[in-house]
Amino acid sequence: MILPIYLYGSDVLRKENAEADLNDRETLLKLIEDMKETLKVADGCGLAAPQVGVNLRVVIVDGRELTETYDYLKDFFRVMINPVVLEESEEKCEFSEGCLSVPGIYAEVTRPSRIKVEYYNENLEKVVEEFDRFACRMVQHELSHLEGNLFVDNVSPIRRKMIARKLLAISKGAVQTRYKSKR
Repeated sequence: MILPIYLYGSDVLRKENAEADLNDRETLLKLIEDMKETLKVADGCGLAAPQVGVNLRVVIVDGRELTETYDYLKDFFRVMINPVVLEESEEKCEFSEGCLSVPGIYAEVTRPSRIKVEYYNENLEKVVEEFDRFACRMVQHELSHLEGNLFVDNVSPIRRKMIARKLLAISKGAVQTRYKSKR
């Protein structure tokens, strides 16, 4: 089922997110399938459960559509349940980010260049994996949602001031999306 994506200003994006119950496999797999379908229709590269109104620690990251720019993402698709960042590099890098919950806004965000994450995959197997380059960026962006943070929280003060009017418009519902959304 295609779920609505909650937009900037929605309380659900700022709430604490509980660990997903690995024993409730049926509910968890249904959420994951709904998130996959929603992400595909929205044409994004990642989606966190709070973005679809579910305050659980579940994210999907899909870089397969970005292979024209980043050929190493050819097979990059991850479902991450209850992810925990184990390590992050001191080295930082800057990339432009956007978000399905903050439509039409893009900004440079500085994040660690590499991270190591422990998570459960959709087969409920524990995985420890290191990420770098743009895969690292996508994973960090989605994991931020699980902490109630959006990429716009991490932009420079001057950029924040420049986008303030657009953020206010989104929070008031004065934005159109090509996907099902909710305020």
